[in-house]
Amino acid sequence: MTCKAILGLLSTQDRLVPNFKCHNHNNLIAVIGGATSEISTNIEIILTNYKTPQLTYGSFLPTQSVGGHFPFLYQMVPNEAQQYRGVVQLLQHFRWTWIGLGAVDDDKGDRFLQTIVPLLSQNGICDAFIIRLPKRDYAGDLINSYLEHRSSYNIIYKRKASVIFVYGEPPSFQSLRMLLFLTPFLSLPPLDKVWVFTSHWDFESESIQKMWDMQIFHGSLSFTIHSNQPLGFQEFLQTVKPSWAKGDGFIQDFWQQSFSCSFKMSKGEEGNNNLCTGEEKLETLPGSLFEMRMFGHSYNIYSAVYAVAHALHALYGSTSKHWKPGNLPIMNIQPWQVAKTTIVPYLSSLHQDSSMETKNNKISTSNVFENLSYYVQDRFSFSSHSLSFQVHHFLKNILFNNTAGDTLHFDGNRELVAGFDITNWLMFPNGSIRRVKVGRLDPKAPPGKELTIDVGQITWHPSFNQVVPVSVCNDNCYPGFHKKKKEGEKFCCYACSPCPGGMISHQKDMDSCAQCPEHEYSSSDQTHCISKTINYLSQQETLGIILSILAGFFSLITALVLAMVMKYKNTPIVKANNRSYTYILLISLLLCFLCSLLFIGHPTKLSCLLRKVMFGIVFSVALSSILAKTITVVLAFIATKPGSAMRKWMGKRLANSILLSGSFTQVAICTIWLWMSPPFPDVDMHQLDKEIILECNEGSMSMFYGVLGYLGFLASVSFLVAFLARKLPDSFNEAKFITFSMLVFCSVWVSFVPTYLSTKGKYMVAVEIFSILASSAGLLGCIFFPKCYIIIIRPDALLIKGYQDE
Repeated sequence: MTCKAILGLLSTQDRLVPNFKCHNHNNLIAVIGGATSEISTNIEIILTNYKTPQLTYGSFLPTQSVGGHFPFLYQMVPNEAQQYRGVVQLLQHFRWTWIGLGAVDDDKGDRFLQTIVPLLSQNGICDAFIIRLPKRDYAGDLINSYLEHRSSYNIIYKRKASVIFVYGEPPSFQSLRMLLFLTPFLSLPPLDKVWVFTSHWDFESESIQKMWDMQIFHGSLSFTIHSNQPLGFQEFLQTVKPSWAKGDGFIQDFWQQSFSCSFKMSKGEEGNNNLCTGEEKLETLPGSLFEMRMFGHSYNIYSAVYAVAHALHALYGSTSKHWKPGNLPIMNIQPWQVAKTTIVPYLSSLHQDSSMETKNNKISTSNVFENLSYYVQDRFSFSSHSLSFQVHHFLKNILFNNTAGDTLHFDGNRELVAGFDITNWLMFPNGSIRRVKVGRLDPKAPPGKELTIDVGQITWHPSFNQVVPVSVCNDNCYPGFHKKKKEGEKFCCYACSPCPGGMISHQKDMDSCAQCPEHEYSSSDQTHCISKTINYLSQQETLGIILSILAGFFSLITALVLAMVMKYKNTPIVKANNRSYTYILLISLLLCFLCSLLFIGHPTKLSCLLRKVMFGIVFSVALSSILAKTITVVLAFIATKPGSAMRKWMGKRLANSILLSGSFTQVAICTIWLWMSPPFPDVDMHQLDKEIILECNEGSMSMFYGVLGYLGFLASVSFLVAFLARKLPDSFNEAKFITFSMLVFCSVWVSFVPTYLSTKGKYMVAVEIFSILASSAGLLGCIFFPKCYIIIIRPDALLIKGYQDE
């Protein structure tokens, strides 16, 4: 039927004689038609031979086919790929990652699925199911079609996907409505879904469906071709009368079916009073059957008429020597005023079968452009083929604003450069339909901002209680958790696993947890990072105050003992134990107590250099003096034996050599340490999860343990020598006290090493300070407490010893 109609347009009027024209009064310069891609294709196959442009207002054709096989085809709809990208952005906006797909069961549906499924997957969206819709079902095939697709209904109902994205053309939509119409009669549960449609779909019904309930589609979203309302269009529709149609009965057929009336009385209807008066008002029809505003296909036809009119105007202006702007009267004629029978048929063309659509195309084309072609041909005597080809040439480069205020032009593929409106469909029980524009898809917007949508204006299906629907495979992974893939499932289906320590997720459905910065740690619920506290042993905190008081107290005690020893320096007990080395020992112990204060407070470069070095040198002096005192006592008793060779070692030279060699060896170790890798202030962010440790980095742990090892060596030698001298006959022999003090000293520092390694932060420093204080206090108490006891409590023992010496 399509081919016959087109051949009729190209033949002699009222006669079908292919390839022959008997007059030039009805030359075809352009065709506006093609509600579906098949009709457009069939039309263009014929029109290409005549180089006649076709402006198709219906569904899309593949761009490669348009450019290669149909060079005269113009599409009054934007590129299909734009719409797919817009759907993806819409799904991402609402975080719908688990959706159903519906596609018409033909080649176009196959091509749609081959395009959309990978595109969805690339953007983190999965298809829960794919159903194929029948291309067209007639009433006789309704039951069979339903039985074939009942399994699809069960799949849609049982799957968790709340959103269904459907692709198809108007006949497919009518078939879908027929299938859904039967579900209440079979006691099937309702489908409470959000339907998302492409711009191919139209909710206008055939007359037989005008009273069918469409509540299932309430709250649906669709991408509709951007449209505006031309001035005067609604007033024009209010004047439409069925008496306009002369020679064609389409308007009368539409009138009778829409208003359920009849113009002619048949013999069986003589008693029927439902006659068409011609005064019925189109605005009283339900919105599902007829709309008083210009949308969709009607707006595309309107724009197509204007495009051809502007092309003719440009053609006239380029060839007329006396052309002036505005000379051509057609520029001030509205499209619906050019031919009153042009727009109204197309507003309801979807209600007719394909033959009726083709017939309308013939009516539209001939009536719209007949006067235009007469005007141009009469003035310039163009042939039909020449004129249509020149119109094609000007159509390619046309750029104009229509009376609705939109700018129209075609791209290199002869596709209209325009955007899409996002429409929210509201279906009412009385059959009326309301379109609400809730957003816009503008392909010319900056990347990432093509889609704009006002969620507050959207009305959802009643089952969602006006809450934004959720369409995901499983519950969201809330902050503190991250997605973990399920084996054998699509990537949109996942388990939720808690974030490991030190990592967070602050949003829903994060693919992985984020590592907190070094200076922060994760909260207990793993949802945000918290700044770490500074950790060092401060003078203001309790532990630092206690250790400072202890260091001060022991320093005071040491000073008092030193003063006492100096006061009683001439007593036998002081003189018997090498008075000068006693002073050195007490002064070094005093410095040991004081050097512990360097470990308290904010680490600085100077304090880090002095801490370990001063500690090592001062302790080595103390231990060297003890060793010198002990060896002197031992040699003194050995040298008193007759013929002993030790007499030549007696004297201060040996003691001084021991003291100096023991001390300077430690000084040399510390000097090498400072030269190779000196201690320095450091920040440790990793030892403690919630704290930043300010510490003194030893620089070289081997040198630090070398210092400790040398102190251990001196203490061990002192212990062995004192142990050998513990039974020497002398009332004031302190070898036994030195032996005990070395046991205390070694015990403290042997226990220090594992304790030091097992603690962190300020407590590691506290352990070091405690070891210094404990070992120093052990030396002070074990060696000097007995002397102080005798000097203060038992001074009579000093007198007896003095008399004995005399």
